[in-house]
Amino acid sequence: EPMSKRQRKKLLKQKQWEEQKDLRRQKRKEKRQKRKLERQSKSDSNNEGNDSKRMRREVVPSMLRLIVDCSFDDLMVLKDVKKLHKQIQRCYAENRKAFHPVQFYLTSHGGQLKRNMNENDKGWVNWK
Repeated sequence: EPMSKRQRKKLLKQKQWEEQKDLRRQKRKEKRQKRKLERQSKSDSNNEGNDSKRMRREVVPSMLRLIVDCSFDDLMVLKDVKKLHKQIQRCYAENRKAFHPVQFYLTSHGGQLKRNMNENDKGWVNWK
């Protein structure tokens, strides 16, 4: 049966795509290896006297204070409390990495949030 011009083009493109699959796969593999080598060389150069602990000493604390009021957790469903817990964890972690970390406080920390943090994150007590 006769094929339209559009169908022929489509078939030709599909055939070329299949033929070049191995080539694309090889290029992706080479690119991954190149990135891996770059990361390794970068981490090696970082270990030569500029590790994260030394960088941490150069941090200048900010005068800003961030206060998270957790008094409304009794109005939340458990799913939202868990999301709040994750957000607090992320804020704390990013604040520790920051060059100008803010003073981070949790207020009215009790109820569902405290229970959830005690169950899933025993180390939160050391945040103080």
